[in-house]
Amino acid sequence: MSLYTQFSTALYSSKLVHRFSEEAVSYWSSKGKNITLPKLGSLEHIKVLLSSDLKRQKLKLGSQDRLLIPSQGSETFFYGNDMGWLHYTWIDIGTPNVSFLVALDAGSDLFWVPCRCIQCAPLSSSYYSMLDRDLSEYEPSRSSTSKPLSCSHQLCELGLNCQSPNGSCPYSVNYSENTSSSGLLFEDQLYLTSSGGGAPEGSIQAQVIIGCGSKQSGSDLDGSAPDGLLGLGPGKLAIPSLLARSGLVPHSFSYCFDNSYSGRMYFGDQGPATQRSTTFVPYKGEYSGYFIEVEDYCIGSFCLKQNGFQAQVDSGSSFTYLPSEDYKLFVAEFDKQMNATRSGIEKFPYCYKARSHGQPDVPSIKFKFALNQSFVIENPMFHIIDYQGDDLYCLGIQPLDGGIGIIGQNFMMGYRLVFDWENLKLGWSHSNCQDIRDSDRVHLTPSPNSAVNPLPTNEQQRTPGGHAVVPAVARRAPEESSAALSVHILYNHYCKTSLLLLHLTLWLPFW
Repeated sequence: MSLYTQFSTALYSSKLVHRFSEEAVSYWSSKGKNITLPKLGSLEHIKVLLSSDLKRQKLKLGSQDRLLIPSQGSETFFYGNDMGWLHYTWIDIGTPNVSFLVALDAGSDLFWVPCRCIQCAPLSSSYYSMLDRDLSEYEPSRSSTSKPLSCSHQLCELGLNCQSPNGSCPYSVNYSENTSSSGLLFEDQLYLTSSGGGAPEGSIQAQVIIGCGSKQSGSDLDGSAPDGLLGLGPGKLAIPSLLARSGLVPHSFSYCFDNSYSGRMYFGDQGPATQRSTTFVPYKGEYSGYFIEVEDYCIGSFCLKQNGFQAQVDSGSSFTYLPSEDYKLFVAEFDKQMNATRSGIEKFPYCYKARSHGQPDVPSIKFKFALNQSFVIENPMFHIIDYQGDDLYCLGIQPLDGGIGIIGQNFMMGYRLVFDWENLKLGWSHSNCQDIRDSDRVHLTPSPNSAVNPLPTNEQQRTPGGHAVVPAVARRAPEESSAALSVHILYNHYCKTSLLLLHLTLWLPFW
């Protein structure tokens, strides 16, 4: 004791509580959770320990080089005016498997599909000029692997609204522009194809959480996500998070949109060693989404050095948004450098008439992110024909109130974007969207004998024809608070005159 006092240091001790101890049972009982744990020393206890070890080894070793893609392939599709100007991919869920054409959205977390519809978008192919088959509606009772997510489950955010802990967990997601989806949550299988990690290519069935979307509104009801939406955000309900918690791949994913508007998506991709990267930053004190720091930006050789701003990287936004004051400075300088006839249209005042050879010359645009990383915009313009039949090229940037920006999918063209939540960084590298893991290979169809990967348990969760759809804006504006991951930094105070003993209880999961 005198030694510690002499050097004026603090001693910290931690109490370790085994997950299968009586103390752990008492703790969860006090929280209203009825947890059944295997008896210490029993065969079931040993099996659980071994299973946890294998899962950790798979996550640390085998999964690091493995990529997962939807069973129908990694391709993403763009349908322009017919379906909300978003990117989509085909996925299979349930047993027997049913296919859905889901919109991709990195700005939200939940994966939902039309289900037991009360108010849903049209699903007939005759409503969409580019489809050759009807879209699907999910019916949990027809899937032998489906089961309701209970209100007592750790991932049921609206559990307090339930009349009974054993009831079905409801959900309600509000996006921007009066767009929403609501219904009940279910667990079911998502079909994926794997490769890499020293293992041959094969089919995997991952247990995930699916929103049975019985009621949609706004742009989702109008057709921007008629067959569902795949939330790719960092939250606990998102598919990348669930795949990582199951030990299948790292908590990371990538997608690539080429200049012809096609693309590819990969789960577990952490990018090439040569990629550039910047760190994700907290928004209002919390790591609640894919936010990065924009320090300044350049148009041609002229750089606008402002105070900088935070921007959310969001594939669910068709266009890019700048804080209002930055937008005014940006478009003024851009217009000054454009050597073309300006002819604005509604909501897009910075449009320019085409030249005889097509798009007019456009000044280069470069964003500078934190860590002095430059992000060059491949093409900020989009082509449109106005009511008079004139060819116009419009700047795909809009103003946004609130002091933050949004980097939409139009600025992502030509890049392989890596959302590495495990390392809290955004990576990017130039790509033709055909160079990741031999992406032209033949993909496997779901097999009834595929390996099933269960959803992590409660305890593990702790730690068409001719119609037009309005282009998607930021589907989910940043909220004042979020249930997503927050990082807490503990600051240890320096004690000058006495010994400080701190008891810290740690709950240790097995994976």
